[in-house]
Amino acid sequence: MNGCRLKVACKDLGIDLKTLNRWRESLEDQRRGPLCQPANKLSLAEKGRMIEIATSREYQDFSPWKIVASMADQGTYLASEASFYRVLKENALLHHRGQSKQPSYDRPMPLVANAPNQIWSWDITYLPTQVRGQYFYLYLFMDIFSRKIVGWAVYEKESMDYSSQLFAGICDNENIDICFCS
Repeated sequence: MNGCRLKVACKDLGIDLKTLNRWRESLEDQRRGPLCQPANKLSLAEKGRMIEIATSREYQDFSPWKIVASMADQGTYLASEASFYRVLKENALLHHRGQSKQPSYDRPMPLVANAPNQIWSWDITYLPTQVRGQYFYLYLFMDIFSRKIVGWAVYEKESMDYSSQLFAGICDNENIDICFCS
């Protein structure tokens, strides 16, 4: 191994030292697996019943966790939530269920500014004071093209009205660049 300790090399590879020694003897997989079926394995009838319930009119809009909870409220237990998920996945039934719109995983289009004052970004930052738990709030508007601060203000409380007033003042060119408001 060119000077590297085996234990360190095995750790980097994510394998156990015993595994490496076993591979040196024979590369054939020596595992034989379990010799018997699990006692709590779901039968085909139970799996069929789960599919029947999940596709029934009453539960067709429910997710597996909600199906199991609803059945438990009725005093019925067929299988665990994980078993419902596994059986529905095996039968290609684990997709968006319900009347709501399926979630979208599309990234939003990035905002691109080609010149100053096309797009502004704003944020509120907490400024700590000498009193524990009390803060001042910095409202800051910045041009994303030039990174220039186009307006800011500090207030004693956080309010949407303050940000609206500051934005309107910046748009009206009222020289609000630097202010402290209470």
